[in-house]
Amino acid sequence: MKSLLGTIRILSSPGGNGSSLCFLGAMLFVAGLALGSPVIGQSNDRLTAVQREIERLRPRLNSPEVEERRDALMRLGALRRPEASRVAAAGLSDLAPIVRVAAAHAILFLPPAEATNLLTPLLSDKLEFVRREAAHALGRTRSRTAVPPLANLLTSDKDAGVRGAAAVALGEIGDESAVPTLTQVLTGRTEKKKRAKTAENEFVMRAAAHSLGQIRSRAGVEVLIAALADDTNDNDVRREAATALGLIGDPSAGPALRAAVDSNDPYLSEAATEALRLLKLAGK
Repeated sequence: MKSLLGTIRILSSPGGNGSSLCFLGAMLFVAGLALGSPVIGQSNDRLTAVQREIERLRPRLNSPEVEERRDALMRLGALRRPEASRVAAAGLSDLAPIVRVAAAHAILFLPPAEATNLLTPLLSDKLEFVRREAAHALGRTRSRTAVPPLANLLTSDKDAGVRGAAAVALGEIGDESAVPTLTQVLTGRTEKKKRAKTAENEFVMRAAAHSLGQIRSRAGVEVLIAALADDTNDNDVRREAATALGLIGDPSAGPALRAAVDSNDPYLSEAATEALRLLKLAGK
């Protein structure tokens, strides 16, 4: 800096070879140094490594190549930063389903309520794949505000895989307000209609039982006991009901669990035995 100031003095001196124009240029050059002006290419130094990576990835979201856009979203998500997730939100409206799904998972580092607001519209996507993945993403937000749209999806969607994802997501959120909807599903009924016990719907019932165990609300005990005792239910459903009862720890489940210990299905018997062990621990 001292040498530059010396140069300016020489250029501006009466005996120097410079002119007033040279003097002005030199002054602008020094000002650029002092202010960190782009004149000397130092503006990017003010960005953190994460910010530079975000700015590098941002233009790729407009690429004509689907895989290019998807890869950019995955990399934004891997940064695990809210500012990266906000940039990734642009992909939620992409024409390619796989890109919309990548964006749904990339925005999960936003505040839960913000992520929920962005993800909820995807529950109405025309493709089951997108609705299912949006439901899983909402579960990962752990946001109570996601319970109503997920509960509606659980009772109304035509696809069993989507309904199952909604049930799983409600368990991950763990809010007791989801219990009434989950118990309706476990009985094979919803407010809209009774569903037949097909293999697909039994998968949803199994997911509902599992989620009731995760929530650990005593409000679900009665329905879980009924599901365990109903030998017309698939054994996988009964096993999940037994496991859920063990997690909740209500002693009223004891008789139904002891009866299930004698089941011909060794896996159901094992689940009931473990649930009884947990009940004894809960009673101590």
